[in-house]
Amino acid sequence: MEAQLLAWFDTNGRDLPWRHTKDPYAILVSEVMLQQTQVERVLPRYLAWVELWPTPAALAAATPADVIRAWQGLGYNRRGLNLHRAACVIAEQGWPEDLTALPGVGPYTAAAIRNQAFGEPVLPVDTNVARIQERTGHTFGPDALQALFDLGAAVCLARVPRCEICPLAEACPSRGRRYEPLRKQSAFEGSFRQRRALLLREVAAEPRLLETLDREAVDSLLRDGLVERAGELVQLPG
Repeated sequence: MEAQLLAWFDTNGRDLPWRHTKDPYAILVSEVMLQQTQVERVLPRYLAWVELWPTPAALAAATPADVIRAWQGLGYNRRGLNLHRAACVIAEQGWPEDLTALPGVGPYTAAAIRNQAFGEPVLPVDTNVARIQERTGHTFGPDALQALFDLGAAVCLARVPRCEICPLAEACPSRGRRYEPLRKQSAFEGSFRQRRALLLREVAAEPRLLETLDREAVDSLLRDGLVERAGELVQLPG
């Protein structure tokens, strides 16, 4: 089954810039950006980021305010701040043996870096990979990672898989099945997440008087280190 998948990938795989590097920093950037964000949105932002800050040392030299401004529009701004914190650790101490020691790096992201940058025989299992393995009943090896990503994104879809074009369909015990819709994430419009995002955008433009701002959102952003107080002003950190 893996041979069929890899043959399909040779013809149908996406040409993504982070697939052309073994630089662990570049792969870390891509993995953090891709958390809960679509590839199409990430592509231009990734290219701009690694051009602006091509190394951990370059990113570590930036201020948190610079990083937050550059991250605007990708969502979940704590990811950008954690990426900056991780770069500071790497620039000062080098890459730790246990990558989960880096701020914002959990077991999945650590495994993804180990697979893609260091060539270690580990298969990071995200939602797509888990779905394909469950449906096929097959455990794939680490060399199939990128092919699994693309198959899950374009063919083995969550609700209505495109079995008619799937390279694994002939041997797949789930062929032809349809699935219940997954629980949708709560709407962004009108949510507290939106309030936080709007306030952060205001403060990124210029410091604001605390009394003019959404205090609950300010307190939440303060706890996350995304803003700081300077007297009665709220501003980006650093």
